[in-house]
Amino acid sequence: MNPAHQVPSITLGNGTAMPQLGFGVWQVPDGEAERAVGTALEAGYRSVDTAAAYGNEEGTGRALAASGLPREELFVTTKLWNHASETWKRDNVLREFDASLDRLGLDYLDLYLIHWPRPMRDDYLAIWHAFEEIAASGRARAVGVSNFRAEDLRRLGEVSPLVPAVNQVELHPLFPQRELRAVHAELGVTTEAWSPLGQGKDLLSLPEVAAVAARHGRSPAQVVLRWHLQQGIVAIPKSVTPARIRENLDVFGFALDAEDMAALDALGAGPAGRRLGPDPAGFDL
Repeated sequence: MNPAHQVPSITLGNGTAMPQLGFGVWQVPDGEAERAVGTALEAGYRSVDTAAAYGNEEGTGRALAASGLPREELFVTTKLWNHASETWKRDNVLREFDASLDRLGLDYLDLYLIHWPRPMRDDYLAIWHAFEEIAASGRARAVGVSNFRAEDLRRLGEVSPLVPAVNQVELHPLFPQRELRAVHAELGVTTEAWSPLGQGKDLLSLPEVAAVAARHGRSPAQVVLRWHLQQGIVAIPKSVTPARIRENLDVFGFALDAEDMAALDALGAGPAGRRLGPDPAGFDL
């Protein structure tokens, strides 16, 4: 079976279908992105996640074009880089959206996200109103956010009837974000995990993960991805190594049992878990 046919879809709040397992290109240089994304598409991935801040939208777009795959078979996500050097209002949000489309060589996006809330700047409400316009235009099939906290999501709900389709956040067994996921469920927001493998060695070398992997004859990365999938979380692992790109997609021929899930859940025990990336409350670049 074509691996792409094995990847289940999550139905977003607006009815858009999104593959539950995608390919991320964070920290992949633009010159390498074309090869890495091309390898991923050949392996069977159909969802690709990039961002203006990554500097690799052009390489990603070249790979999409070279794949020969019909546009309707692809799910492409990118993000507004709402950096601190601008005051973000409607016109510059729409300008940056158009620029991302141009770099990707696309007529529309499947998902467009605000990259960071930057609450100290107090401008994500204005940005979201521009996102409402983008969604209404049909040039993004869905819009959402990234790294938003529960209070940020609730504040959006106070001023806009448009619920973010997705909140893409750091999430892995060391940092399971249980409270935020409960808010997502309440509001109808799909949870998507960046760094689903915990940035590699911090998580994958743990003996508890190795033990679950050994029980299934799988790699540590594969069992961690199953942990995400079995909870309905969208995951976007990243690799530039062809064998690992393929391995990360080969996660549909086995399932974790309750004991396995409990062992991985226990890694994130405690009130906060272990965050590996920036805290959105103070991140402002």
